[in-house]
Amino acid sequence: MVNVILGKTGITVNKNGFGALPIQRIPEADAVRLLRRAREGGMAYFDTARAYSDSESKLGAAFGGHWDGIYIATKTMARTGKKLKAELEESLAALQTDHIDLYHALLEAKAAGKIRHIGISSHRLTVAMEAIESGLYDTLQFPFSYLSTEKELALVAACKEANMGFIAMKGLAGGLIHNSAAAYAYLAQYDNVLPIWGIQRENELDAFLSYIKEPPSLTPELAAVIEADKAELAGEFCRGCGYCMPCTVDIRISDCARMALMTRRAPSEQWFSPEWQANMEDIEKCIHCGQCSSKCPYGLDTPSLLRHNLEDYRQQLSQR
Repeated sequence: MVNVILGKTGITVNKNGFGALPIQRIPEADAVRLLRRAREGGMAYFDTARAYSDSESKLGAAFGGHWDGIYIATKTMARTGKKLKAELEESLAALQTDHIDLYHALLEAKAAGKIRHIGISSHRLTVAMEAIESGLYDTLQFPFSYLSTEKELALVAACKEANMGFIAMKGLAGGLIHNSAAAYAYLAQYDNVLPIWGIQRENELDAFLSYIKEPPSLTPELAAVIEADKAELAGEFCRGCGYCMPCTVDIRISDCARMALMTRRAPSEQWFSPEWQANMEDIEKCIHCGQCSSKCPYGLDTPSLLRHNLEDYRQQLSQR
């Protein structure tokens, strides 16, 4: 078992955190069973958010009144103090707890004992570095995988120097990385990093629970997988963070901008269903307003990326 200490918080957990965004897509009974299996298998850190529809409520159903030995982190996208306080109370009620171990905001609530530690979650490098330099936060949550660049590696190093915990979201690059052992082994090199894995299926949970007992090491074979993926995914690609949404003409940007990769790296008949064909053809409605590009934390030319994906998609359809 390999543990990580989240900086100055002192929170010490196994290097397998449970990302609870995907459980909003499954029935409550299935989610409760999955969450309890995760806890029984050794997972101790669970990450959710007020914005993840009923994710908090499902965690509350699974663990309400029985949080001993596990840590809960949640977050808000509120932009006013009044809204933030209201969402905190909603989170406490949904989770069935009187405190949250790690919350991404709010000094006043920490003083009141409703929050134990304050973190920040971001997809923007400039915001993340400013947060580290401010000294106001105990943890930083940021996308980090073996597809990350030297800039993300610099954030990890800066957090370690500042004694801040680094929580790695999108360790599987939003579904583009398929070898979870390679993803785990890569992130395990960084002793201050806690990966949180988005889990909604039993087989996904089984894989990560097995890594608690037998953590994968970075063997030459796994290193070769990583290098091959880096070569294939070099250049501009959509990470699926969703910051570009909503679209002014209702294009499903964060899905459609990844289609060329998904049809190859996660092949499935569903991508070519009438529904998805219609979704892809919606790209023709783009009015080039520029909003998606201006909001992309990775600086992508999103309209061009959408057009490339549509042309590729049409070509694949014609060959079927």
